Formats: sequence, structure tokens, C-alpha cells
Amino acid sequence: MAHKIIIDCDPGQDDAVTLFLAIASPEELDLLGITTVGGNVPLELTQRNARQMCDIAGRFDVPVYAGCSAPMHRPLQTAEMIHGETGINGIDAIDPQTPLQPQHAVDYIIDTLLAAEDNSIVLVPTGPLTNIGTAIDREPAILPKIEQIVLMGGAMREGGNRTPSAEFNILVDPEAADIVFRCGRPITQMGLDVSHQVLSTRDRVDRIKALGNPVAAATAAMLSFFDRYDTEKYTSKGAPLHDPCTVAYLIKPELFAGKLCNVSIETQSELTLGHTAVDFWYVTDRPRNTNWIHSVDADGFYDLLIERLARFGD
Repeated sequence: MAHKIIIDCDPGQDDAVTLFLAIASPEELDLLGITTVGGNVPLELTQRNARQMCDIAGRFDVPVYAGCSAPMHRPLQTAEMIHGETGINGIDAIDPQTPLQPQHAVDYIIDTLLAAEDNSIVLVPTGPLTNIGTAIDREPAILPKIEQIVLMGGAMREGGNRTPSAEFNILVDPEAADIVFRCGRPITQMGLDVSHQVLSTRDRVDRIKALGNPVAAATAAMLSFFDRYDTEKYTSKGAPLHDPCTVAYLIKPELFAGKLCNVSIETQSELTLGHTAVDFWYVTDRPRNTNWIHSVDADGFYDLLIERLARFGD
């Protein structure tokens, strides 16, 4: 049976690929809706970008909702230096045909979960956790409805990508992340430790481009732009493809290996704000709240992505 999922995102080139991968996988994933949040770029652009990905994929029927424009208690930090001024640099940003739903994303998440059976919906956040944290804070009765939360964010051995201690998604709204990680529902976490293993090398991007369909062409163009920052920063052979790890895990979990750990969020320290403290070796008695993913079959990941992107040529 397909997982019923809501993707909460801030496109972002890697979020865009996440949407393509989910849309191409109806056997495994029933995409109920897409919610957007201020993150990589402001909310006005993230909601537009999500709708544009639906256009490119030919799925004008997937409902898209705009959510929180700023973190729960802080001003928004964005990442145009990585994603470009549109968030999806590499392709032209357009006014999409896919409509923006009038309901606020947080209200949509709450209403959808309250109407669902227990343990029936998977939340897939790939940006700051503001919408999810706000929904839980506002209406705790949604918690039993959540089967699991599969998110991208955080780091352990990789340190941080925005500060020495913090990964961007968690840093932007650490208070929301703290709510999510203490919510008591099963969490699977894709941090930089695993996403830095799935590099969009030139050979892999060329394989995607060679598929020849519009979705593959858009993916290759966005990844060709996206890799310029991280390849210089990390001296790697391609940019890490962070966010699609979440959806790939739901489609083919055997590609990944993880360990049940406690993950706690630093919300106070000026030095380590947004740090994800992963108790990998069980040195505390804190509850093991997170399936911390630490490794991935990178070739298998790209084989899956390319096989699914090829479907858009049918």
C-alpha cells in the first residue's frame, strides 16, 4: 500500500527534485499535498517554485499551499548564495498554471491529519520545520495521526553547512525543530552525513540529461547550477542532493542504513544554535527518538532517481 504523504518544502533545486521523484512514484507514494515554507528563498518564491515543478511534471491537480513566511520566533534566513535569487536558478522561473490553494498550509496540515485515521500519514519536511512545528504546537491532537516524519536536516560528523555547528534547515527555525523532535512520533532523519554521500557528479547529471524528457532536462539544468557552490566549498565532484533522500527512503528503504538514537536541538547557545546533538553511542539516557540515517548506496540512489525520471517520457 502506498504511503500517504504531505511534502513540506522550500524549493530550492533539491526540493524540486524531491517533488519530481515523489510524483513519479505513485505505487509507493500517494502525494496528498505540497506545503511550502520560507527557507531557501522567501515564501512568495517557494510556493511559486513548488507550483512550477507540478507544471513541469504535468500534475496540475496536486494541491499546493503556502505556509509560514518566517520562523516561529526569529527573522528568516535564506540561501540565495546557494540556490540563486529565484531558488531554482538553472531554469527560468515562470508564473505557474498550477493554482495556489487559498488555505494556509498549517491549517491544511491540521485539517488533513485530524480527518485521517491514526498512524496513516507521513510528513516529509525538506525545509525549515516551521509549518510542522507550528501545526503540532497549535493542535497536538494531530500527533496520533502521523505514521512517521521523514525529514532532511541536521548533521553529526559533517558538522554544519551554515555555521560550524548547524545545518541550514535546523538553524533557520531551531524552536520548531525542537518541537518536532520532542513530539513523540517516529522520526527518520536525513542529515548532511548521508546527503553528502549522494553527489550529483557530472556523469550522473549527464545520465539524467540523456533521458530527454522535460522533467529530466529541468533536473539536469537545475543541478548544473546547484553544484557550483558546493563543489567549490567542499572540493567535491558534485553537489550533495540533500532533500530527495527523504522520498528515496520511503520508496526504497533498503538503500539506507540508520541507527535509533536520541537527537536533541540546541535552541539557546549563540555558538551552537541549531546544532543537532546525536547520541550515536548512547552516552545519555535520553529517549531514542530518531532513526538517524548515516549511510546510503549512492549508486543505487541515482539508479532509482534516473529510473523514475525516465517515467516522465512515457
